[in-house]
Amino acid sequence: MNTKSIFANLVRSEDGAYSTAYGPFVLQSALQPIFRQYSEEMIDIVAFEGLVRASRDGMAFPASQFFPLVAAEDLAGLDSLLRTLHILNTGRLNRTRAKIFVKFHPGLLVTPEAMRQELEHIRLAAHEAGLGTDRVVCEITAKDDIAATLALRFADTIRGTGFLIAMNEYGAQDNDIALMQALRPDYVKFDSRWVRDFMHNSAGFALLKVIVRQFVDEAIVPIFEGLEDADQLALCRDLDVPLVQGYVLARPELAPTSFNDRFPEMLLPPAPARPHNERPLFGAVERPSQEPMLAGLPLRGRSAPVFGRRTAR
Repeated sequence: MNTKSIFANLVRSEDGAYSTAYGPFVLQSALQPIFRQYSEEMIDIVAFEGLVRASRDGMAFPASQFFPLVAAEDLAGLDSLLRTLHILNTGRLNRTRAKIFVKFHPGLLVTPEAMRQELEHIRLAAHEAGLGTDRVVCEITAKDDIAATLALRFADTIRGTGFLIAMNEYGAQDNDIALMQALRPDYVKFDSRWVRDFMHNSAGFALLKVIVRQFVDEAIVPIFEGLEDADQLALCRDLDVPLVQGYVLARPELAPTSFNDRFPEMLLPPAPARPHNERPLFGAVERPSQEPMLAGLPLRGRSAPVFGRRTAR
């Protein structure tokens, strides 16, 4: 696939949503909101996660069964096409601030040239969608040493384009901590199973609160996903988690979605400036927060940057 053809395989329906096809399968975007919660009554969409929905002969076909059917030589091109699809469909919502999280699989982009070409595809898609580069978040999962090495190499290229970076499935294991410290992402999405294990006991809750606080102090935005009930959402407020996602708030919807009607954009309240005497951990150069809410969170005394490990049960 070259830069002149990245839109060639897309179809725009009467409702404005884009879709594509692979063999007998129709592929559509399902978007799931990521929210900032100000209080129990006040939430605002700050981003969407792009998810693929496959169908065949009008019947839904699970993604877990679809991808194993994709020929190996087609995986990288299809992966790129799906990112374009999600970016364009987010742009069709005409929201002024919402970002789009698009997934990357480091093993599909193993050369610097392939990485640069894919980022150019994303830049073109974002431009077509009317989104600035700071509204596209490249979500990286790397659970082995090879993927982690590629992810770090890819991250340097991403930063040069102005796109943001998210680390996925953080669970505070040693390899997660090492990758997070090397990657220095803008966002970290926590492993939902790990969070649920820790959330409902006092020791685990205290550890989560420390980890969330340290991430915020480092201008890394924590995201708790997979939230399924109001009790979990309330615990996230107690933990001062900036961003949340889950069925308790909104399920994924096929583009163009009903989210504009259900969750109209709200004006952000003014955020106080960060105290001048606050310094980031590790002696790192402080980066401006990508989420206005972070500047408004109360800052407390800091401790050593442990970022937690899987010890509480």
